[in-house]
Amino acid sequence: MNAEALDGRLLFAIPKKGRLHEKCLELLAGADIQFRRHHRLDVCLVKNHPIALVFLPASDIPSFVGKGNVDLGITGQDVILEAKMEVHVTEVLKLGFGKCALQVQVPEAGPFQTVEALAGKRVVTSFEVLSGQYFKGIDERLQLAEDSRTKIEYVGGSVEAACALGLADGIVDLVESGDTMRAAGLHAIATLLQSEAVLIKSTVQKHPRLEPLIQLITSRIAGVVAAGKYVICEYNVTRARLHDATTITPGRRAPTISPLEDEAWVAVSSMVEKGRAADVMDELVKIGAEDILIFNLDNCRV
Repeated sequence: MNAEALDGRLLFAIPKKGRLHEKCLELLAGADIQFRRHHRLDVCLVKNHPIALVFLPASDIPSFVGKGNVDLGITGQDVILEAKMEVHVTEVLKLGFGKCALQVQVPEAGPFQTVEALAGKRVVTSFEVLSGQYFKGIDERLQLAEDSRTKIEYVGGSVEAACALGLADGIVDLVESGDTMRAAGLHAIATLLQSEAVLIKSTVQKHPRLEPLIQLITSRIAGVVAAGKYVICEYNVTRARLHDATTITPGRRAPTISPLEDEAWVAVSSMVEKGRAADVMDELVKIGAEDILIFNLDNCRV
């Protein structure tokens, strides 16, 4: 694809593979960003908006966005910090997926069961910057001599195998469920940070004319994210118990209340967190609410 085809388009960087890729595709579909990616091509044009999607390694996206090479991007918070780009990008929106923790892990039966005990030993990781910063603080607090400080070594993948292979006394790696670490006989002794996928843009606005489109796409994506977190709860309740009912279902801003033919009753519609839906229904039953219904959201604007 030549440069002329990209002229005037908003460039939107998406992880090309890995733990965030499939979720990003679902997000784009929910926001009605229509495209067809040809096999093995990492740039494709969006059909219904002046946007070009650029598929990049997640670790490269903070630098591309921070330097203004692309206008928007999706990546993990951990990747932004590891790339030292947190001052060059603006976190526009948390996306609610890709949640994980960057943790110090050691063998369950090993001799080093605290970060203080591990300090000065060998630590293998794919996150050299964050691990180096963390253990530098530990080493300085323990007043370790320069030649006795923690040795951080980089490994690009399969970090969890480093201890078993004798390469390390501990590791620093991303953990989602923890199943992989447990299978390798490891457990966490410290957490450096919690991370999730975020939508980012550059702190330097190189293309001001694209700002309305950035706001539109951000609004659409925020709607998809909210739709995944909330459901609509509708029910009937007596006016006498309306205060109690709206305390249970306050909505994001306020519930919608409509009169019924029976003047003693009203209909209430409110957004509630999906994870609390069953508890909310139980509480409404206790105050005498009737005809309680839950509806899933495909999309919304918040």
